[in-house]
Amino acid sequence: MRKKIVFGLVLVCTILSCKKERKEDIAQKREKPNIVMIVGDDQGYPYFGFMGADYVQTPHMDKLAQGGTLFKNGYVPDNHCRPSLQTLMTGTLPIDYNIEVDSKFKAMKSGLTDEEIVNFRFHAMKHFSTLPKILAKKGYRSFQGGKWWEFNFQNGGFDEGMTKGWSKEDEGKNDWFLKFMGGEGTALARATMQPVYDFVEANKDVPFFIWFAPELPHYPFDAPEKYYDLYRDKDMTESAKRYYANCTWFDDGVGELMHYLKEKGEFDNTIFVYVNDNGWEQEPHQEFRNDSLRWHNGGDKGKLSIFDQSFRTPILFSWKEKIPSNTENGSLMHSADIPATLLDYVGTEIPKDYFGKSYKNLISKKQLGGRDIIIGNVTQMRSEEDMMGKNIEGYWLRTKKWFFKWNKTTNTIGLFDMAQDPKNDKDLSTENDELVKEFQQEINQWISKRELKNQL
Repeated sequence: MRKKIVFGLVLVCTILSCKKERKEDIAQKREKPNIVMIVGDDQGYPYFGFMGADYVQTPHMDKLAQGGTLFKNGYVPDNHCRPSLQTLMTGTLPIDYNIEVDSKFKAMKSGLTDEEIVNFRFHAMKHFSTLPKILAKKGYRSFQGGKWWEFNFQNGGFDEGMTKGWSKEDEGKNDWFLKFMGGEGTALARATMQPVYDFVEANKDVPFFIWFAPELPHYPFDAPEKYYDLYRDKDMTESAKRYYANCTWFDDGVGELMHYLKEKGEFDNTIFVYVNDNGWEQEPHQEFRNDSLRWHNGGDKGKLSIFDQSFRTPILFSWKEKIPSNTENGSLMHSADIPATLLDYVGTEIPKDYFGKSYKNLISKKQLGGRDIIIGNVTQMRSEEDMMGKNIEGYWLRTKKWFFKWNKTTNTIGLFDMAQDPKNDKDLSTENDELVKEFQQEINQWISKRELKNQL
């Protein structure tokens, strides 16, 4: 009898202890916000309703923008996707990331197999302290869905994900490039939302981080009829209709995720952040269907070019009642600042090797400012001979007033007044020799810092 009583007491204590631990876990979750990073794929910065394009229907993103703080002058570091995505994961510039990859490869080469040597760059991110890895130390679970170049979700430090990698047998097959840039992950929003729903359902009691990067509005421009029908009878070109339909398709995926999180009671305690991976040009009057280079890259100022529109993105932060709503900020912001800002919001120390800096106090209006200047480099530029582009050494610089571009390979420059000429139609470089020299000097100093870091 006594044994039964003792056993019963132990059982009751165990149950009460478990309930207490569960309550503590739930309380801990409520102290930390979930994070959803939304990444547009080949989304030009003008083509949102909240950016003033009333000819593009993006109601869900418009609502998200209305509920948060919008940086209209955000910039990504490169003119194509993979380097920009690496920056979001590591808080570093692509040029610094590559320097670090080279350094790690040299240090590890002697212990690698021949296959590991060949594939080192595909797996290099697993050697970095990525955003999911840092958040994991605060109890976060993480999910990757959508565009992802780093072989598989594990290399980014995600707990779960859609991109599983490829085998040697996959190389050269028709769907090889699709597997290379994300594989099963590219089905997110285009074909399914279930993997991200399953992840949320399985992680209700812990804070979570979601990488939501559908391959949209990226080519192919094959949005379902219900999206195309919104533009079918509009006074615009066919390529504009197809591209905008994909923009609305992307917006609908965001809307579905927001609706699901509201249903699950997670929306109010979730930070949403939006950023493009690179620029795109598709004005309503431009027709690119018979021009494969521009049909796949946007107009001459879009992807794989060196104009302001190649790099510019809206950057949006939204968190109900915690981040100022319906607020626009004209400060310059680098996409590398996004991971730093998120870490600041969850109370985690920002790594010392981050290029990015936190904008939390700027968002809360506790301080003014932002970046005075942003400098970037490009290693690829579009080519009539190669759809994937050609290798170059190029640089760009943005201040509050000016956008400057410098293609060192072809020794060409361009200077544009962003207040008067945001689309970069009128080159003022010949009229501003001293300013050109000043910007070239700024870029050369920026290059020297990178080279010094490489030597160290």
